[in-house]
Amino acid sequence: MRGGFPVATYDDLSGPEQALVAVLRRWPDEAREAGNGIGPVLRAWMAPAAAMRCRQALEAVLGILARHGRRKLVRHRPNCSCVGADEAVFAHLVMTAATGEREDAMLIGSLMVDGPLLLPLVDAARTAGLVLCRADLAGRRDRSGHAGATVH
Repeated sequence: MRGGFPVATYDDLSGPEQALVAVLRRWPDEAREAGNGIGPVLRAWMAPAAAMRCRQALEAVLGILARHGRRKLVRHRPNCSCVGADEAVFAHLVMTAATGEREDAMLIGSLMVDGPLLLPLVDAARTAGLVLCRADLAGRRDRSGHAGATVH
């Protein structure tokens, strides 16, 4: 069960982290089942242009991990309420890169790939994470009717 050991529940994750886990769980199915891949997951979160940009960045991250990862990432089934260790680390890598903690993201990435691939991995993760964070903020603004908290 290495890598698949449950470390959290899906509901414990932030919105962008939930999207990342959902993407990871569906990514290998992209080529086989067009309606069950990562496109619909991302389009549910954001506008089509942003979803395309995020998809391209995530495909770069997942492609590097699939081709050059130290081992295959373990995933739970798409509707599972558990979050496995590999899924949590993947989401943490992307969100850490998105928040500008590049060195920390590279440290996490070094557990997944060899040194020469760290920069492309972290750069693509940063792009994907930033698009997801922007979509999450826009969604919160749309739901609340305003962009930030009111002081008075």
